[in-house]
Amino acid sequence: MKKITIVGAGRVGESTAQILAKEELCRELMLIDIHDGVPQGVALDIQESASLLRFDTRVNGDTDPAAMADSDMVIVTAGFPRKPGMSRSDVLDANLSIIDGIVDAMLEHAPQAMLLMVTNPVDVLTFYAWKKTGWPRERVFGQSGALDTARMTSFIAMETGYSVKDISALVLGGHGDAMVPLARFTDISGIPIEEFIDPQTLEQIAERTRQGGGEILALKQHSSAYDSPAAAIASMVDAISHNRRRILPCVSILDGEYGQQGIAMGIPAVLDENGLVKIIELHLNEKEKADFERSAAMVKEDIARLP
Repeated sequence: MKKITIVGAGRVGESTAQILAKEELCRELMLIDIHDGVPQGVALDIQESASLLRFDTRVNGDTDPAAMADSDMVIVTAGFPRKPGMSRSDVLDANLSIIDGIVDAMLEHAPQAMLLMVTNPVDVLTFYAWKKTGWPRERVFGQSGALDTARMTSFIAMETGYSVKDISALVLGGHGDAMVPLARFTDISGIPIEEFIDPQTLEQIAERTRQGGGEILALKQHSSAYDSPAAAIASMVDAISHNRRRILPCVSILDGEYGQQGIAMGIPAVLDENGLVKIIELHLNEKEKADFERSAAMVKEDIARLP
């Protein structure tokens, strides 16, 4: 991609920009934030590391939404973060007006771009942005499944002591307390995870995955997670920028898949240069289907609050 814009130069936006620049996933990287000096300072700091980290990406910052013009992708990280004890849904009302303004700016200045939503509650805001833009669902998607799956993978590596490189996991559903970690689709070097971890411990790992962001927030107190979300965002951008046709769990607009419609949920999808081009529909067993439907019901409750 020639140009990527990140709206929100806070911790997630800055960490994402660092990875995208270092990996040279675009020629130009623009950071936009409402606080004058912040995006310019973050951009300059990253740019000054170019000779040390050996990248040619040009990084700039601005407060004017018009600076996103000609972007191939806009990544939205702006918004109010959770505080300890808050759920992702608790920040919906506060973040809705922020997303409203950003989407309006995209419609005016970057009408051909892809939109990658990160701001929570990501499922609901991805759906809202898709409805507001009227764009094809291939161009509007969200990040959560890649992060949730990465957390589950890490917890399995920590439990077993085996290389995280050999572990493949999968998490579906909403990006909240009712997300659906799927042990049946998890393995280590192709060997089913049940060969390594007993059912009780697997359920403990699943629950820790559901609470992964909250655990970090409770420990840090004054900041939510940003390094792992940034890495998850970069994995999605890499798949698109290099036309890899990777299958990654993403927040996708569902149109009958998994028995759901009028909703955005985390499911496995194919990412290539055209965006989210295919949804992979798994054959879930009865328990998995019930868990997925329960997660969908919680997302729909928040969607019902949308204007």
